[in-house]
Amino acid sequence: MLKFSLLFVTLFVALFLLQITQVAQDAVITPFTSGVAALSAWVMQLFDPSVISAGNVLGDPASHRTILIVPGCNGIEAMIILFAALVAFPAPWLYKLKGLFWGFIAIHALNTVRIISLFYLLQWDQAWFEWFHLYVWQALIILDALIVWLIWLRYMPKKDGHDSDPKPGSTENPNPSLAV
Repeated sequence: MLKFSLLFVTLFVALFLLQITQVAQDAVITPFTSGVAALSAWVMQLFDPSVISAGNVLGDPASHRTILIVPGCNGIEAMIILFAALVAFPAPWLYKLKGLFWGFIAIHALNTVRIISLFYLLQWDQAWFEWFHLYVWQALIILDALIVWLIWLRYMPKKDGHDSDPKPGSTENPNPSLAV
């Protein structure tokens, strides 16, 4: 547990520090954030063709209200937390990669829902937008990363290839040397 904790904290801090460097911002964060905005706009345009996207900005020409998707609102922080947890935990690398793939999908699907909901909340009422942005969605995105990690742990393959616990309702003794 100590090894996991130390590796988790090291990866977590290193990746957070890396993502705030100008090189990472220019090469990864800004283009990724623009992609998040474009994806969100594309989904919204399926139902609302008036939505526009330019870089990391989503707008509604009718109301003249726009939202700016900035670093911190793009799901990368939740991915850093999940990445650190998955990599630090002792598991086969293929299983870690599967967790990263499905975690990326889960976090960014929820983040897309978050951005769309915040966009429409802003169109309706700025006070509600602020409240949901600061209190509800921040927690839900981080909670999403935690839930993905817990599900990943639940389905992690056992080292010996089979469950050591007997099936519910089974009369098998998992440790025959202790049979009475």
